Amino acid sequence: MADLPGDWGRCVVTIGVFDGVHKGHQALISQTVRTARQRGLPSVVLTFDPHPAEVLRPGSHPAQLTTLTRKAELIEQLGVDVLAVLPFTPELSRLSPEEFVHEILVERLHAATVIVGENFRFGYKARGTVETLRELGKRFGFTAHEATLEGHSVSENGGSAEITYSSTYVRSCINAGDVVAAAEALGRPHRLEGIVVRGEGRGRELGFPTANLSLPAFSAVPADGVYACWFVRQGRDEEPLPAAVSVGTNPTFSGRERTVEAFVLDFDADLYGQQVALDFVARLRGQIAFDTTEELVRHIADDVARTRQILGR
Repeated sequence: MADLPGDWGRCVVTIGVFDGVHKGHQALISQTVRTARQRGLPSVVLTFDPHPAEVLRPGSHPAQLTTLTRKAELIEQLGVDVLAVLPFTPELSRLSPEEFVHEILVERLHAATVIVGENFRFGYKARGTVETLRELGKRFGFTAHEATLEGHSVSENGGSAEITYSSTYVRSCINAGDVVAAAEALGRPHRLEGIVVRGEGRGRELGFPTANLSLPAFSAVPADGVYACWFVRQGRDEEPLPAAVSVGTNPTFSGRERTVEAFVLDFDADLYGQQVALDFVARLRGQIAFDTTEELVRHIADDVARTRQILGR
């Protein structure tokens, strides 16, 4: 709590983990920004790090859709004035709803308006609801508003079903390898970030040298398979490059360790040690164990051709 400013003016606040900053998050944050501008107040996004699940149930950290840095970039693009990152600790988790509101929203942020999603829960054992927030707002001098969560209709068994955008939904899409559905919910391709490290060099031997990524803990890695991706060298002002990306254990060579390897098309330069990102556009196929390296090479060549076609290169 010491990380939050103690001399803050009145502001409009929204609260959440916001992992992925998907379309639902974007709508909620955009409403916060609009309300703040109408009232002539700064807009504040209050989020938490690490993910509350890891503190409340160690070992249960969900797959992470966005790094904290990436989350900050995406939220900034929505026009937010301030991103306040509150360390989520056991002490914070034990605050009652009233204590959380008084200590964080009133004493530290001096909230004038709080905007949250319809399923918002807060305080010890998630006992606080939107209605709790409204009642406490009357006592402490702020208003609380509930935003309807965004979603979309999908075809299902000859009919249609309404899907509400959520981080859990996006994770399920990525886990299934459906990066197109994930991109629909995110409003952009799902991104993996990492550092290029040395691999076994097998790709170069086959004529397709790959950049092997070392990923942050808990990264949301798509299901095993081959994908068409955009390859981004971070920190550089240059266009993304098309890449055929393999996710899996290399079963043709009896691999066991799960890896993410990118063959960057029409590019041959030293990438070791560079911070890069992969934007997943389409899944080309699942992981296959081939009988011969010649068969593997033919399929890789086909993967590259399809990647070039999908990405327009």
